[in-house]
Amino acid sequence: MSACLLWFRRDLRLSDNPALTAALARGTPVIPVYIHDPEAERPWTPGAASRSWLHHSLTALAADLAVRGSCLIVRRGPALDTLQALIGETGANAVLWNRLYEPALVARDTRIKAALKRDGIEAGSHNAALWCEPWQIATGSGAPFKVFTPFWRALATRLPDAPIQPAPERIPAPREWPAGLSIDELALRPQLAWDQGFYAIWQPGEAGALARLASFIDDGLHGYRDARDRPAEGGVSRLSPHLHFGEIGPRQVLRAVQRARAGGEVPERDAEHFLRELGWREFAHHLLHHFPETPDAPLNPGFAAMPWRAVRDHEAELRAWQRGRTGIPIVDAGMRELWATGWMHNRVRMIVASLLTKNLLIPWQHGARWFWDALVDADLANNTLGWQWVAGCGADAAPYFRIFNPVLQSRKFDATGRYIRRWVPELADLSDAAIHAPWTLGADAPRGYPPPIVDLGASRQRALDAYARMRAAG
Repeated sequence: MSACLLWFRRDLRLSDNPALTAALARGTPVIPVYIHDPEAERPWTPGAASRSWLHHSLTALAADLAVRGSCLIVRRGPALDTLQALIGETGANAVLWNRLYEPALVARDTRIKAALKRDGIEAGSHNAALWCEPWQIATGSGAPFKVFTPFWRALATRLPDAPIQPAPERIPAPREWPAGLSIDELALRPQLAWDQGFYAIWQPGEAGALARLASFIDDGLHGYRDARDRPAEGGVSRLSPHLHFGEIGPRQVLRAVQRARAGGEVPERDAEHFLRELGWREFAHHLLHHFPETPDAPLNPGFAAMPWRAVRDHEAELRAWQRGRTGIPIVDAGMRELWATGWMHNRVRMIVASLLTKNLLIPWQHGARWFWDALVDADLANNTLGWQWVAGCGADAAPYFRIFNPVLQSRKFDATGRYIRRWVPELADLSDAAIHAPWTLGADAPRGYPPPIVDLGASRQRALDAYARMRAAG
């Protein structure tokens, strides 16, 4: 009997998995496969934190498959060569998968689909990661959107309403399984266990994703619009790594929010605001699809004239920023949270990015690369949109003259300093008033904590002058 290869990538779940549903509908044995092919993603091969998460997520998926009488076949190497080898070993006549949207992977998958079809193999791809495909939404003139609000208005009329497919109870297995590697053999985990703190707060895998969603719907969605900006509170969903690895799908999240809203469990404004935030994720993929050069180049070509500081002039400041030693508490708290947990609150991401790109005049690409390596939710579309937004060079970007004052931001969104005290414990004994700017204490400032690496007022003016020179050059 023929069989179907089900090629898992970043869709590491069994419920709401369109490729799995299609594979089961064929009525033949299904052979789940994961192919480790990071070279195909260059120049954006997965970072260290992402690889760590992937190890745990694959382990969870393999266990979920085993419960259903199936098995995850793990291989390493170029994806097309590996798929063709598996077809030869198993007699499979179909390969199904869910789509990825990074430019390098789109090009690879296009080549793979064409090659398989030339060989007489059924090759099918599905959408498991987005509400709408990036090419399905356009302006009235057929152009891509560059502003979020009209994009969201268009997207909101096309939200999916298809039923969510539950995970199957059994997955038909072949008579013989092909050989595969163990997940450990992929060497995804770091040799030095710097990631051990991650999994005190995270549970990679589909079960962890569903539990996180349920917890957020029960305890976080009510009041979300106001609480989401306060980093010391549990007012955000923390679903981003689960969505990135496809341990849960956006349709599942949408349906859970709609049920809570329809049942009167949450105010309309909170539900709408959360869905709008998920709309930014869709917008990010829309932009990456239409402007594939933007992970490295500004969407606004005028920013080619931006007088960023040279590498030799900012190396020390960049290291201080990366290590959470800038002397600016809210920034250091965020960078230390990132190192310890692989994640950072979104409000704080904007603050630390503004300091780097505007107060320090360090090119946004340096920050994007650091986040790419350190975040468990490192997503090329979201990372690119976020950094270009703060730097002012992307779609829907913050105006060039908008420079976050980290002290004012800290006082507004972490008024009692609870977030700072958690991640910068050397400041824990300071008063609520002093903790946001300890250098103002003069000789009474805590020992061992550095003074600010930059004068916030002077550097703000330097940034405004730099933007003015760029605009004049354009």
